[in-house]
Amino acid sequence: MQNRPRSEGGRGRFRFPTAILLTCAALGVAGGALLAPANWISTFLFLGLPFVSVGLAGLWLLPSVVALRLLRRPLVGLLVGLLAGLVIVPFSGYGFGSVATNLWWAAFTELPFLFVLWRYWGTWLHYLGAVIVSIVYPVLAWASFNLGSFELWVQIAFFALTFASCLGATALGILIADRLRRAGVGGRLPR
Repeated sequence: MQNRPRSEGGRGRFRFPTAILLTCAALGVAGGALLAPANWISTFLFLGLPFVSVGLAGLWLLPSVVALRLLRRPLVGLLVGLLAGLVIVPFSGYGFGSVATNLWWAAFTELPFLFVLWRYWGTWLHYLGAVIVSIVYPVLAWASFNLGSFELWVQIAFFALTFASCLGATALGILIADRLRRAGVGGRLPR
């Protein structure tokens, strides 16, 4: 058998070297450590102050945004979301439902990059994912929060709070990733 150079073709972007996997694992554990208490706080707030609980919604974007911004690789946002979800399973009252929740939020961080086939990593794409989820989440949560029973201004405030939470968490994720990169975490960026 000859040692031939591998022709990566389009598959090179989807490889996960050990350093990338270890970085994703660290981000997933850190994300899980953040989301475990946020999950309980949000659950308790939902019982008495449901609109305040939605102010924490953006936190579920944070681990995936950090991963995508730092590593600039396809699917690392979903991988980190999966790992963060697995970390919080034993600490959550929702069990493995937490994994599905984290993957759902992580999918919105990955979605804009999918549209450009992970060839462009502009900052605005992170914010586009946050905007999309800040519209989709309130629509899907309409019945859970019984939004139809509230006045229009309250419904608008709910959307605005979700929007602010998602954009704020995305901005924080970008800041954290940029600081990690300056500290030498993440290695060199893919071309």
